[in-house]
Amino acid sequence: MASPMRSLVSDYSRYVESFRRFLNNSTEHQCMQEFLDNKLPGIIARIGDKKSEIKILSIGGGAGEIDLHILSKVQAQYPGVPIKNEVVEPNAEQIAKYKEVVAKSSNLENIKFAWHKETASEYKNRIMEKKELHKWDFIHMIQMLYYVKDIPATLKFFHSLLATNAKILIIVVSGTSGWDKLWKKYGSRLPRDDLCQYITATDLTQMMDNLGIKYECHDLPSTMDISDCFIDGNENGALLLDFLTETCNFNTTAPPDLKAEIMKALQEPEFSVKKDGKVLFNNNLSFIVVEA
Repeated sequence: MASPMRSLVSDYSRYVESFRRFLNNSTEHQCMQEFLDNKLPGIIARIGDKKSEIKILSIGGGAGEIDLHILSKVQAQYPGVPIKNEVVEPNAEQIAKYKEVVAKSSNLENIKFAWHKETASEYKNRIMEKKELHKWDFIHMIQMLYYVKDIPATLKFFHSLLATNAKILIIVVSGTSGWDKLWKKYGSRLPRDDLCQYITATDLTQMMDNLGIKYECHDLPSTMDISDCFIDGNENGALLLDFLTETCNFNTTAPPDLKAEIMKALQEPEFSVKKDGKVLFNNNLSFIVVEA
């Protein structure tokens, strides 16, 4: 008899590896970089107007790869203007990697970095208690709102921290993605913990409508090659399945009927397309730009 399914996040080393496989097998980062290259300059065109320093807050900055891409765009827009970049990230390993990347990077002389090992909620509580409600010119939350318990309160709080002409950039999976279908169809039968919520851009924009927050939403196509998931004994496929289902060792721990259902569903058009002999899962992303 299979052991009970366990949340993937609880086994952190396997989670990190499954996430790495996801990035290797998806166009996630390419999709983000395309957006940042083509759209971000217009979005940040006025955030630093008449300011002697540009203040940027990264919520869930991870290992910093996308953060540095954003910073390069701000530098290009405002050459020579000092930038204060604060990072809120709960994982010490990710912060260590971020610091390594910064140490190896050039052209960061005008940027002051500060890291806070805490969640978005812990940051909010600390700031509120100390009454240090600094205003920010640009805040970004990239693929992290799934880990926030009270999303409307979080959106309202960070929106209140925006300076004149400031913006928030939120990146989450699109309501048109395979993730949305997967969560709606099988979420109740997959293991859950308090760490992660099933939310898409459709949920977020509804929350912002209710809060009266102005925003623009851009969708970009992204895929994840899950072909290996259908090869027995393939370790890459097993880790990708873990990531898809947020379940540690899904292949060996899932009830056979649930596993069979999901494996069949993942090949259906509502989840994936078949192209050149590959099964490409719909990983579409939404980029939500929030105005002050």
